[in-house]
Amino acid sequence: MQCLMADGALITLDSDDILATEHVLAVGREFPDVETCRRTLKDLAIALHFDLRIVKSDRSRFIAKCSKEGCPWRIHAAKCPGVQTFTVRTLNSEHTCEGVRDLHHQQASVGWVARSVEARIRDNPQYKPKEILQDIRDEHGVAVSYMQAWRGKERSMAALHGTYEEGYRFLPAYCEQIKLVNPGSFASVSASGPENCFQRLFIAYRACISGFFSSCRPLLELDRAHLKGKYLGAILCAAAVDSDDGLFPLAIAIVDNESDENWSWFLSELRKLLGMNTDSMPRLTILSERQSAIVEAVETHFPTAFHGFCLRYVSENFRDTFKNTKLVNIFWNAVYALTAAEFETKISEMVEISQDVVPWFELYPPHLWAVAYFQGVRYGHFGLGITEVLYNWALECHELPIIQMMEHIRHQISSWFDNRRDLSMRWNSIIVPSAERRITEAVADARCYQVLRANEVEFEIVSTERTNIVDIRTRVCSCRRWQIYGLPCAHAAAALISCGRNVHLFAEPCFTVSSYQQTYSQMIGEIPDRSLWKDEGEEVGGVGSLRIRPPKTRRPPGRPKKKVVRVENLKRPKRIVQCGRCHLLGHSQKKCTQPI
Repeated sequence: MQCLMADGALITLDSDDILATEHVLAVGREFPDVETCRRTLKDLAIALHFDLRIVKSDRSRFIAKCSKEGCPWRIHAAKCPGVQTFTVRTLNSEHTCEGVRDLHHQQASVGWVARSVEARIRDNPQYKPKEILQDIRDEHGVAVSYMQAWRGKERSMAALHGTYEEGYRFLPAYCEQIKLVNPGSFASVSASGPENCFQRLFIAYRACISGFFSSCRPLLELDRAHLKGKYLGAILCAAAVDSDDGLFPLAIAIVDNESDENWSWFLSELRKLLGMNTDSMPRLTILSERQSAIVEAVETHFPTAFHGFCLRYVSENFRDTFKNTKLVNIFWNAVYALTAAEFETKISEMVEISQDVVPWFELYPPHLWAVAYFQGVRYGHFGLGITEVLYNWALECHELPIIQMMEHIRHQISSWFDNRRDLSMRWNSIIVPSAERRITEAVADARCYQVLRANEVEFEIVSTERTNIVDIRTRVCSCRRWQIYGLPCAHAAAALISCGRNVHLFAEPCFTVSSYQQTYSQMIGEIPDRSLWKDEGEEVGGVGSLRIRPPKTRRPPGRPKKKVVRVENLKRPKRIVQCGRCHLLGHSQKKCTQPI
């Protein structure tokens, strides 16, 4: 049989090619139903590059032939008596036509595209429409439009994961499943307005709560990432840091938008979560970006906590304000200065270069970010490690409905628990590897110090630069490194070695391997398939009469426009645009993201 390919070349399919393609099609072949028969014939037509014309298709028979006049190819399948299956009664598999002359095939519908890419989308939800149409062209010799590829992906995603609307509708039942499978977990969803539109979702697994209280440092990072799926929103997260400097998500929330109200709600839920153990837990240190919403929420719900700012944000602001490399280098030396005297020396150096740094320090008080003045314990963490994780989650999950998004996050957290638990079982030291390396460095540096013992617990450590006082009972060194990092500094190591003590035993308990193993001792239970959830939850999409609808904040249609600034536009007065939808100034109706 001859077929015209995409590049215009006329090729001949030999009998082996035809048999390889048609091995599932023969007289007597049975299909479960007429839809399966129709799909198989469409796939065959695309594979052999000919147009299929359906003559008759109903509940009892299916008749199709080649669309080219005079071509004898024809098939007739009919329903078997008493059963639902269809059987091929007659088949003429001979083609005398040239087949399809170009890349566009009538049988390459959106449904066919969805079936063709379903396996790849299951493995990679980020499979892009451009990649879909290119792969279909390479594999099948068929050209589909961008919109066909996009709609095919949407249909395949809906078949695999359900629709976005179903995700919101089943949220209450999903929360009940989390609490049922993981007793002691926090999982709640709330809606707003008379239509019960989604507003907030809060989840904290019992394994994470127990691990934080048992052995994590009293340090929490707060951050958010914006979601860019069909419905807009934001993901908020509070994360701790384990003893080996690994990120430890404690609580996760999805909100309809990032607002002062939602941040206050998130911190109030976090306060409830931590409230049952606040008596035995040290004062918290909370790190975040310098946002007024977070600052006010922390002051309201955690008034006794130490609140510090992320150094990335502060340093970028300093760099963009002064644009002076020498000033920036001195600034970082001031950040890491351990004592107030060292800090003030660096400030004096900056003032000599520019007097403008003085008002800048009034806007960004040093006690919120400088090591020398910050009253809490940051354990050497100056940036937010959770930021990158959140943006990865938002990037990986923006194509998924909300339940599948939370399941993706749960799977990753559960994988972290399993991997770190297995890894810790192979450790033979007293403390975790990262702490072991720091203490080894401190012991090596301690050899160059002279130790003078004042009494049983106090030591004077003399070096060429300065003299430091160490108290091994209160675990304090005048250099402040022991207090800040929770591990003996070089001065403390010199004092401990001089009196025959094991330096490793003077690290904070959270750095021990046994404490690390306790952090990851519990497991996060798997959520069963939706088909196994309670029937009453399926009927109304939740518990009781609560039926969650999608939020009103939807992504505007079309690709986001790139703003191009032209030189001539800079000379013209800007025209104030008023939205015809919400009647606010500054944007058009097409770009409006306000709730309906």
